[in-house]
Amino acid sequence: MTVLCVRFRLSPMYEAALPGLLGLLEEFTPVVEALPPDGALADLRGAERYFGRDAAELASVIRVRSLARYGVDCLIGVGPGPMLARMALRDARPGHTRAVPGDPAAVAEFLAGRPVAALPGVGTATARTLGEYGLDTLDRVAAAPLSTLQRLVGAKAGRELHEKANGVDRGRVVPNAVSRSLIAEHPFDRDELDPDRHRGALLAAAGELGARLRSVDKVCRTLTLTVRYADRSATVRSRTLAEPTAHSAALTGAAYGMYEALGLQRARVRALALRAEGLAPAEQASHQLTFDPVDEKLRRIEEVADRARAKFGPRAVIPGTLAA
Repeated sequence: MTVLCVRFRLSPMYEAALPGLLGLLEEFTPVVEALPPDGALADLRGAERYFGRDAAELASVIRVRSLARYGVDCLIGVGPGPMLARMALRDARPGHTRAVPGDPAAVAEFLAGRPVAALPGVGTATARTLGEYGLDTLDRVAAAPLSTLQRLVGAKAGRELHEKANGVDRGRVVPNAVSRSLIAEHPFDRDELDPDRHRGALLAAAGELGARLRSVDKVCRTLTLTVRYADRSATVRSRTLAEPTAHSAALTGAAYGMYEALGLQRARVRALALRAEGLAPAEQASHQLTFDPVDEKLRRIEEVADRARAKFGPRAVIPGTLAA
């Protein structure tokens, strides 16, 4: 198995291109696993045979197409399995694919000398425990007896740690189209200090997300707000919704709540983005019934507005605040 791990270097202007970038990978293989917020794994076993090129050459084609179609560069790591591909990605540079050959000697050389914490799944506590016994690098862990590792971290964890340190990668790429996210981002023409303009951008983004979710019969479980500032820094906040929804009013309320919790005071905001994550079919979602006539009225208006937009275009019906 040959696995490609890619991380797209998305800027605020191009976050909405992520679904298309995942589709680009599917032009080479149907076995693509999205890694939110900006990455993916792709199993290239069949692609190498079909296109007559190795993984590094296919990675170069993917990078060129990503730049040509979307203006987005990417970092790419290639390995004989998902774990090694993820680790290779950390060494990748723009314009250069970091590839780990599949033979055991090359894998051992790649892992040798790396800290234990570099291994996916090894947390700070486990690394500290191993370090106390001198097992601070992967080559030392690989050489340690299995029984020793199992006494230190447990039977199952010790066995998995021993296998991974020796380059045994039992992971698989699992296609997960349902987990892909939808993004609506609103950049400002200039650094924006006005909170009312910020809230207007959130209102527009939430309305856009809601309409897109309803058009594909999906609901989202989590909403993520990204605020990007003039100095290129960013703040990211996520909120799990009370219930999966595609209701624009619920999405707007959650977005406002996250924004207000930031307590921004005269922040120079460059762009605001909302990401709907944890997508699921709307028919499988539950909805808490309410006797609130306002909520029922809003949902009926939403249905009518969706039909109008489908017939006359996305700006056929917009909130009065945005029209002003």
